[in-house]
Amino acid sequence: MPKAGDYFIVELKPSHVDWGNYRYTDTREPIDGEGYIPIPLPQARSLGIYNSNHSHTGLGYNLFYCTSADGYFTGVLKAAGSREAGDIYAKQFEGNGDLKALGRWFSKCSAKIGDRVKVLWTSPTDIIIELI
Repeated sequence: MPKAGDYFIVELKPSHVDWGNYRYTDTREPIDGEGYIPIPLPQARSLGIYNSNHSHTGLGYNLFYCTSADGYFTGVLKAAGSREAGDIYAKQFEGNGDLKALGRWFSKCSAKIGDRVKVLWTSPTDIIIELI
């Protein structure tokens, strides 16, 4: 479980800022406005950021209260996805029940490919995201 002061920084790629359109699969129609923040595997493992395959889920495991440093985003982020079937470590943060939540934040702060996002824990259940 992450603790206060833990953080990671990631660079945004095309699929992060426009997931609904820039996808590697055609399992559904394109959807404008979706976005996510990737979670590098080494950080997922070292911090204990899990997806719903893990035996424990909920706040501090795969759900986190989140605010953005710029004040544009407040909500719950879900740690989700996996790199292979059955993997317990999450590969991304997405809006809990709203795949457009981070897309709206990216739009508000004019995020673009190559920008970096810092994800900082202020407690085991709370994070701040910041475009740096």
